[in-house]
Amino acid sequence: MKAVYAKCRKHPAAMLFLACLLALAFCACAVWKLADNQKEPKLPGSGQEGEYSLDGPERVQLPRKLVKVGFVQVGHESDWRIAMTKSCMEVFSEENGYELYFLDADNQPQAQVEAVRRFIREPVDYLIIAPILTTGWTAVLKEAYHADIPVILLDRTIDCDERYYAAWFGSDFVQEGRYAGQWLQSYLNRQGRGADDINIVAINGTLGASAQLGRTEGFAEYLKRHREWNLLAEECGDFTESGGRAVMEQYLETFEKIDVVICQNDNEAFGACAAMDEAGVSYGKDGDVIVISFDAARAGLEAVMDGKINADFECNPLSPPYAARAIRQMRAGVPLKKKHFYLPEDCFTSDENPMLLVSENGTKQMRSVTRSLLEERAY
Repeated sequence: MKAVYAKCRKHPAAMLFLACLLALAFCACAVWKLADNQKEPKLPGSGQEGEYSLDGPERVQLPRKLVKVGFVQVGHESDWRIAMTKSCMEVFSEENGYELYFLDADNQPQAQVEAVRRFIREPVDYLIIAPILTTGWTAVLKEAYHADIPVILLDRTIDCDERYYAAWFGSDFVQEGRYAGQWLQSYLNRQGRGADDINIVAINGTLGASAQLGRTEGFAEYLKRHREWNLLAEECGDFTESGGRAVMEQYLETFEKIDVVICQNDNEAFGACAAMDEAGVSYGKDGDVIVISFDAARAGLEAVMDGKINADFECNPLSPPYAARAIRQMRAGVPLKKKHFYLPEDCFTSDENPMLLVSENGTKQMRSVTRSLLEERAY
């Protein structure tokens, strides 16, 4: 594996995280050219529902010349984000025919925009962006468009004319929020608390991120249906454990009674649980405070299995293999017939009798978390 820097400044936290993953030093706001010896993994969820599949051949022979890919990542703020980065490194390896230029933006939106412009000047053959915010992308994506560099978006969505990007792979964040609301409604009914006043606090993710906006919107639909649900407060935890802890500490000092905390990712939930531990407040399956989370990365599901998190709604981080397949299709001249692709995802609970959730697209059976389930998962 090789790494070449361009105009970088070191970021110790980022270096530590990727040292653990890939034995690489890592730079916030630093551009890397990377390659490793990993084989391209099978597409997660391939062979499942049609909405997740791409058109065209799964394997397309690429020319021997390495394909230059610029990948602009949000940062390294969560276990989920680290899993996505690891997938990126594995997929876009030299062995698989790629030369990867990578940026960890350390949650700095302007750093992402500047990196895209550097990659355009490089130039790379394809741009992959996991955007921090929904806004601020039109001008730079126009530049990529006029430079004939296709752009693929992963995870969060953006507010931009769709002609300026080739495809998006990610999650239905609004539906995730709806599932959380539906689960809470059913869970309270099972407990005989369906008509009780319920005090809820929310720890939101990075404000303006599509995950934050969508999960908030979806859960709000159920808040409107239940006048007995009182949203006491919602503050930003920035998708980090430290942010989740700080916000929860504030809530515990402010409110006498909290029945539910809804955290917009696992790391915020870990921070909230730490704050409740310190305050002597019981939570989870056998506690006083119901804990709802999103992402369902391995550490989050371990917390579900241990009864610390009541329900966790998956956001699949393994989008890079889908992006790689889209690149292969475009290079083979096979058009992508869809612009937006939702990844396969599950919902998890600490309940022994998992609920059946309902959406516009059908039903989804929640899953109880077991050790064997954890061992089978890729992240």
